[in-house]
Amino acid sequence: MKVFVDGSAGTTGLEIVSRLRERADITLVLLGDDLRKDPSARKEAILSSDLTVLCLPDQAAVEAVAFAEEGTGKLIDASTAHRTDPRFVYGFPELKGQREKVRAAKYVANPGCHASGFIALVAPLVEAGVLDKAAPLSAFSLTGYTGGGKKMIADYEAAQGALDAPRQYALTQQHKHLKEMVAVTGIERAPAFLPVVGAFPRGMQVSVPLSPDWLSCGAEGLKEVYRDLFRGGVVRYQDVDTPMLAADMMAGRDGMIVSVIGNEDRIVAVASFDNLGKGASGAAIQNLNLMLGADECTGLKL
Repeated sequence: MKVFVDGSAGTTGLEIVSRLRERADITLVLLGDDLRKDPSARKEAILSSDLTVLCLPDQAAVEAVAFAEEGTGKLIDASTAHRTDPRFVYGFPELKGQREKVRAAKYVANPGCHASGFIALVAPLVEAGVLDKAAPLSAFSLTGYTGGGKKMIADYEAAQGALDAPRQYALTQQHKHLKEMVAVTGIERAPAFLPVVGAFPRGMQVSVPLSPDWLSCGAEGLKEVYRDLFRGGVVRYQDVDTPMLAADMMAGRDGMIVSVIGNEDRIVAVASFDNLGKGASGAAIQNLNLMLGADECTGLKL
């Protein structure tokens, strides 16, 4: 299978390319620095490939999809541009019925990193009917700085300790992931979203507090919902037996661990994963495998 990575110079693209180079079942298509922004060269590569992975800014991704519409190849978009576009299947296979949709899709939207954790925690509860769709949810998310792209990586690596303190951002409550968080979970209003970037390269932890007033079951019932859906593979449920969880506990891996912590009065659901693993490149590889008919976990580090 011929796979073209459009935007292979960025953080997500570089990670995907490094994984695909090791695959004997894939012929990797790349453009040199002199052609990677050339529309005709990109269009030719898209139309001649079985599958294209877009690791581009939104506007360039929209242009690339227009190119792809002239051919029969499949496409995964890792940008924000098409995550709520009805032409695209949302690429979180662990949701009920979603794996089959990804397998059959021509176009798949790769999820946002923060959104992946929130959706893994909230969508199953809404689907099972145990969480009120109108609940005033919030989400607290810790992430490594590599999720901010090349400029943020350079800033942190040159800071020499000046950026050691965690930094909260998106304080205006206009984060680009909110739209998909609402659309995919089916909740009625966006959560109060509190993302924080820390001085560690990789890792992510999304926490969603859950009041018993919004639930039709207690903590044990929530655990059963997650256990039934996340039976292993890339996402799995795991009980927590420690009073502390490190945000980088899944760094360098492509899986996700979902946990329920607390008691019958105060409950927190937590998703731990890697911002460049299940939060970006690892998710793209998982979706690519499904779309090309390969084993879902091929090339993943679980």
